[in-house]
Amino acid sequence: MKVCGLTGGVGMGKSTAAGLLLAAGVRVIDTDDLARTLVQPGQPALAEIATTFGPHLLAADGSLQRAELARLVFASAEARKQLEAILHPRIRAGWSAQLATWRAENCPLAVVVIPLLFETGAETQFAKIICAACSPVTQLTRLRARGWPAEQLAQRIAAQWPVAEKMARSHFVLWTEGSLAMHRRQLAAIREKL
Repeated sequence: MKVCGLTGGVGMGKSTAAGLLLAAGVRVIDTDDLARTLVQPGQPALAEIATTFGPHLLAADGSLQRAELARLVFASAEARKQLEAILHPRIRAGWSAQLATWRAENCPLAVVVIPLLFETGAETQFAKIICAACSPVTQLTRLRARGWPAEQLAQRIAAQWPVAEKMARSHFVLWTEGSLAMHRRQLAAIREKL
C-alpha cells in the first residue's frame, strides 16, 4: 500500500482535497476528525484537557468548549504544546491503526490528512506528501468566512510553518485557487503519478 500525507496551511483546501480523494475511491483519514473524536465526552483525552487547562472548558453537558480552548492555546505557545502533548500521540496511534487495517485489506493507496505534518515530524511515515496551497489573500478570505476574530486568524496562521516551506518539502503541490474541476484534474494527475 502506498501511503501519502496531505498537508497545507489552515484554510488552504485540505478538507476539500480529502473529499475529492474520497469521491475518487481513495481511502482517506483526516486527523482533524480523529481529534474531534478524542475530545468527546467520556474520552480520556477530554478528561486530561480538563485537568490540564481547567474544568471551565467543559460545557454543562460535558462537551468541550472548542472555541474557548482555541482562544487559550492559540494565545500561548506553552498551552499549545501542552494540548499537542495530550492529543498528538493519540492521533498518531489512531491513523497508524487505520493504516494497518487498510494495509491488511490490500488497499492500494491511502492518504492521511495532517495539518501539522512537518511540524510534528511525521513526514518519514509517508511515501509521498501532497501540499494543498493557495494565496494568502484567498486563505484569509476563507478563514474570515469561518467567523474567527482577526487576532485568532493571525495566531492560527503563525502556529504553523509557512506554506512556502511546506510546499518546498512536499512531493506534490495542489493549488486550490481554481474550480473544483481543476482540483479534481490536479488530484487525478497526482494519483496517476503515484
